[in-house]
Amino acid sequence: MGGSTAAGGPSKAQVKSLKVLLYSDDARVREHLRLALGTRPDPSLPELAVEDFATAPALIARMDASLKGQRVDLVVLDGEAVPVGGMGLARQLKDEIYRCPPLLVLTGRAQDGWLATWARADAVVSHPVDPVRLADVAVGLLRARVG
Repeated sequence: MGGSTAAGGPSKAQVKSLKVLLYSDDARVREHLRLALGTRPDPSLPELAVEDFATAPALIARMDASLKGQRVDLVVLDGEAVPVGGMGLARQLKDEIYRCPPLLVLTGRAQDGWLATWARADAVVSHPVDPVRLADVAVGLLRARVG
């Protein structure tokens, strides 16, 4: 029997891959995030299908497409991106996207966690990104998403 989890995501039985969106204006940051997450950060979860976004309008358009059935399981936002930072973008997505998928925000420093709370991020990791910590936080959010 299929169905959705309480978090609004699909059940494990329905998922062949988990869609993760990475947003940063810096290609090096996006590549570092992609490498840190890998293709399967946890054996209990399906493989990751990752999409990169360098601009806020492109990410917003992709998130709008998620409302039309193109699933998104996790969004990782660089809080240091310019001209549109991940904090403001996180708040906008939470305001505008019905059943917004989990948002993981990267902050410039650990002390900026309060800003991520204001932005209604589901999780926070600070720069420089520790690959093990990033993967652990992402896995926690993805597990909650797919049950």
